[in-house]
Amino acid sequence: RATKFYTETLGMKLVLDYGFAKMVQASPTGFLTLVDHTKGMHSAEEPKTVALALVMDESQIDGWWEYMRKQDVEFLHEYSPKEGRAHNAFVVVDPEGYYLEFEVFHEHPENEKLMPILNATESVYPDPEQKHTVPDGLGFKTLVVWGYYKDMAGIKAFYENVIGMEMIVDQGWTYIYPSSPSTYIGLVDESRGMHKFTEDKGVTISFFTDNIAGWYEYLSSENRIKMKSESLSEEENGRFTAFVGYDPANYYLEFDQFNEMPDNTRLIKALEETK
Repeated sequence: RATKFYTETLGMKLVLDYGFAKMVQASPTGFLTLVDHTKGMHSAEEPKTVALALVMDESQIDGWWEYMRKQDVEFLHEYSPKEGRAHNAFVVVDPEGYYLEFEVFHEHPENEKLMPILNATESVYPDPEQKHTVPDGLGFKTLVVWGYYKDMAGIKAFYENVIGMEMIVDQGWTYIYPSSPSTYIGLVDESRGMHKFTEDKGVTISFFTDNIAGWYEYLSSENRIKMKSESLSEEENGRFTAFVGYDPANYYLEFDQFNEMPDNTRLIKALEETK
């Protein structure tokens, strides 16, 4: 059901299929992985303490709104744009209970650093060879993964000083950091966000890298991060190497390096197209 929603209703390209895990492309460099909870690191009962913002061109938001209104989805927030705002959005709930925010950012002092990047980013559109119901001309260009925190000063320091990210948007109670050319990590003050802080959450934030050993050595030394993995782990079929740690609020952070193998062909091609 979840795979059908993302590939057919939202038109996202399926770029990886391991059976128990399927990955779809949400932006030029952003991907969502749908995992069978009986085989993954999280259970379906864990709180879905995350919101995924699917960012589009301003010219497309009305089209997405009209299209999604015709779908069998629950709306958490309807589209009610206001002049002068830095961004406008509507929010739906996916078949498994995750929040999806369909969002557009506007020219605004708050977005001074962000807008040149967004304006230069190409949208990803549905694959014409893949079954979908998305109207022509609708796509996504950026993915923002919003996490919900209590200690905002502490989490900002972690992503800036430990992970090495640079803040690009300061909304006063939310902060946005680029993690790739078209993906972002968003930090939200849980006292004002759509979710409250939870200790457990059915969420893993993944970073793709070409230097998995370097990241492991760096993060596992000097207690920079609490580690879940005791060592680098190569998947049993040799398709990827990975390790997992935690950010200070207990979000799982997974670092992955995918190998040149038949099961990874579509993903590797999608990654190469972004270079």
